[in-house]
Amino acid sequence: MLNRLMRTLSGKSERKGIVYAVLSYAMWGILPLFWKALMRIDAGEILASRIIWSFVFLSMILLIVGGVRDLKNVFSNAKTLLGVFLGSLLITTNWFIYIWAVNSNHVIETSLGYYINPLFTVLLGVIVLRERIDRWQILSLLLGLLGVIVITVQYGKVPWIALLLAISFGLYGLVKKLSNLTSIIGLTMETMMIAPVALGFVVYKQMEGTSSLIALPLNVLILAVLSGVVTAIPLLLFAHGAKCVPLSTLGFIQYLSPSIALLLGVFLFKEDFTRVDFISFGLIWLALGIYSFSRKEFLNSRLKKRLLRFSFH
Repeated sequence: MLNRLMRTLSGKSERKGIVYAVLSYAMWGILPLFWKALMRIDAGEILASRIIWSFVFLSMILLIVGGVRDLKNVFSNAKTLLGVFLGSLLITTNWFIYIWAVNSNHVIETSLGYYINPLFTVLLGVIVLRERIDRWQILSLLLGLLGVIVITVQYGKVPWIALLLAISFGLYGLVKKLSNLTSIIGLTMETMMIAPVALGFVVYKQMEGTSSLIALPLNVLILAVLSGVVTAIPLLLFAHGAKCVPLSTLGFIQYLSPSIALLLGVFLFKEDFTRVDFISFGLIWLALGIYSFSRKEFLNSRLKKRLLRFSFH
């Protein structure tokens, strides 16, 4: 009876976690629509608004849930502060490239970047964290690399937007993995560190008379303020979902975001998607499929070993 109840509660918790994860990645997927609505604002000022209002929104949440004491404790650890500083630089770089790319009609290339990101993360795990991978995961990395090479050779230029997005977010993920801070504390600290620079940039643009925030319609200004909300909510949903969902399941769900962005780029924003793009994306999709399958098998084998070990004790 007790076992049946535990299984029921566990099932409900996992289903709720899947809903949280799907919502977070779906929101990230439709973010190009939000940034397109702010196109009349300079990308640098959109970024500054996103940082400032994210900090304000996250600070309000911390005041409500009582996490201010945890925030103060971060300042007593120099190593943690350094990690937060590196994280703030990386996520700021990632946000700026993404906003600029979307508003410069490179939505498809941003989706390519976030398809490449999981493979780059695996590479970081091998090189930096000395994690071991099997032959199927090595094959997935080689296929992903081939996809980048195909598009580079065909167009005669490196897809730098996609690569910078993948690299900056991959390194950000590494910094977060090495940190012991919760998602909301870490993000609040990161936005706190960069907020003075963002505010200074907005004030400078206003004083210089070159600010694109001057004389904007009220609806656009409201959207600029809401940039903090649309930044924080998906991250908080993801943090809750990740606690309840198996890593293999989460690995499949994460492809929802770049897939939505790709569909928006092709069908709504009418960006070119050539045969070469299809081949390049196809190779990366294949690589991600192989990696996800191998990862799932790996997790299942570990689970079986643990169950066997438990049964013999």
